[in-house]
Amino acid sequence: MSDPFYITTPIYYVNDVPHIGHAYTTVAADAAARYRRMMGSAVFFLTGTDEHGQKVEKSAAQQGVSPKALADRVVTRFQKLWKVLNISHDDFIRTTEARHQEAVQTLWRTVAAKGDIYLGEYEDWYCTPCETFLTALQLQEGKCPDCGREPEQLKEESYFFRMSRYEERLLAHLEAHPEFIQPESRRNEIIQFVRGGLKDLSISRTTFSWGIPVPGNDRHVIYVWFDALTNYLSALGYPDRTEHFGTFWPADVHVIGKDILRFHTVYWPTFLMAADLPLPRQVFSHGWWTVDGEKMSKSKGNVVDPGEMVQRYGADPFRYFLLREVPFGLDGDFSEKAMVGRFNADLANDLGNLFSRVTTMLGKYCDGTVPRTDTSGQLSAQVERAVQRVDEEMARLAFHKALQEIWALINGINRHVDQTAPWALARQASRRTELDRVMAELMEALRVVTLLISPFMPQTAAEAASVLGLEAGWSTRAGLQWGTSLASAKIAKAKPLFPRIEADERPRPAPKQPNAAGAKQVAQINLQEFQRLDLRTGVIREAEAVAKSERLLKLRVDLGEAGRRQVVAGIAAVYRPSDLIGKSVVVLCNLKPAKLMGIESQGMVLAVEGDDGLSLLGLDRPVPPGRKIH
Repeated sequence: MSDPFYITTPIYYVNDVPHIGHAYTTVAADAAARYRRMMGSAVFFLTGTDEHGQKVEKSAAQQGVSPKALADRVVTRFQKLWKVLNISHDDFIRTTEARHQEAVQTLWRTVAAKGDIYLGEYEDWYCTPCETFLTALQLQEGKCPDCGREPEQLKEESYFFRMSRYEERLLAHLEAHPEFIQPESRRNEIIQFVRGGLKDLSISRTTFSWGIPVPGNDRHVIYVWFDALTNYLSALGYPDRTEHFGTFWPADVHVIGKDILRFHTVYWPTFLMAADLPLPRQVFSHGWWTVDGEKMSKSKGNVVDPGEMVQRYGADPFRYFLLREVPFGLDGDFSEKAMVGRFNADLANDLGNLFSRVTTMLGKYCDGTVPRTDTSGQLSAQVERAVQRVDEEMARLAFHKALQEIWALINGINRHVDQTAPWALARQASRRTELDRVMAELMEALRVVTLLISPFMPQTAAEAASVLGLEAGWSTRAGLQWGTSLASAKIAKAKPLFPRIEADERPRPAPKQPNAAGAKQVAQINLQEFQRLDLRTGVIREAEAVAKSERLLKLRVDLGEAGRRQVVAGIAAVYRPSDLIGKSVVVLCNLKPAKLMGIESQGMVLAVEGDDGLSLLGLDRPVPPGRKIH
């Protein structure tokens, strides 16, 4: 059993209608939770709703209902959505629950007992939609810097938290634990904010009543962020420090949107420091979604309804798109055109076609029974590499890279089918042993792929597991090991996992047919035409990923006396930037410059299609960069 793993989403405000941002955060946390369960961890996955505050009180009054009645009605929006998205949360916390109120008031008393809460008077600005206190210097043309609305000026009695007391301690923690805030750009932002100086924080209100009363002074309600952040403790049974709390705290990762980063990385850790509680190990802040290049807005009518997307495309395709389309941590753009493109290319063509063609061949050539034979070989090594790389990327919450690795494997298996050509082997009785081996290893590869996709697309994986006849408890760490567990199993032909979406589908060029010798017809050239190609040796000196691209890397290639060239190459699925530094390559130098993702590429590095993806052409012994290739 691996170490316990505690992962959370923010608790979502009940005044909101669930949108793509809520779905993105929760699907990402769900994929991480499912993966860690598969790897043997005891997992506690928490989500829930934030139901207190002035906004809820005002909305309830406008509708003529109590705040609690409003919360009880609208909380179901999130509960229903998580059900249709197959979210596997272990608890759903509501801030109106008695267990939560007890935890919040206990935390308050604990901090107050240390002398870190005092009574004073607040006089400044407050943005109700953001639930944020602001100074005049923070306003932008008199408006909230985050939401652009006009804040209200407050002057009221308030309790304050001595946040300034924890400035140096928080800064020391941020500098000693670079993993605490991810991605790196967000960490730098918070460090600069803390270095600018922390002021004491107003943590109570008297101008409304919908909240948790301050212990000993019920004229005050506790500030909504002191209240809301405590959910991460209350769901574990705090203040009881046994059972769940003793097992799972501190949290391994709080997954949040970047708009609430400061609350989680400044307010929350200082509250915990004051209460002598361990800090969470990591806060991972993802980006925002635009829609067809525009900011989501109710007035524009372009807010993406996750429930509608699930009805239209299915839960798994929507989950896959969210986690594959955008590097986790960056902003992304949603369009249904891109969604359909991913569905047809990745899910229908790659994954769905692989399952269909392999199980069809098994039925045709092996009577649907997986042969019992040795399956170690080239494909097993490819699968084992993919499993290792997926594990590394999931440890970093790099969901898009993990999926890239899985799809590189899927495409490699499809290529293996083409290269081994079971249909040709089946025509030769003398090659029956070879056919059995090929079909057995293809079926074993399908089994491992089923496990790898299960955190991202649980329903699809369950359907695939049913086809493969996998028994209950099939999704385990041991199951990721290559073996012969399907030997002698009777397998039915898989129905299409993802029937293509024909509407709005762009026509694709028909593939060229091979000639009788198995090679594609290519026009011949003479020596003079070949000599027009300026092919030279090069050495990669720098390499980095291209933002918002899952396949491109930007390279700086040393060409000797010709200097260094910037080359953009579509090799990110098989090469990491760090693996390329110092690598010798062959460069086509007189290729007309072109822009890819807005970056100029001044040549091309040559590659060949191998069994597990592209392989860069190199040299069999050291040659200085810039030498002409003849």
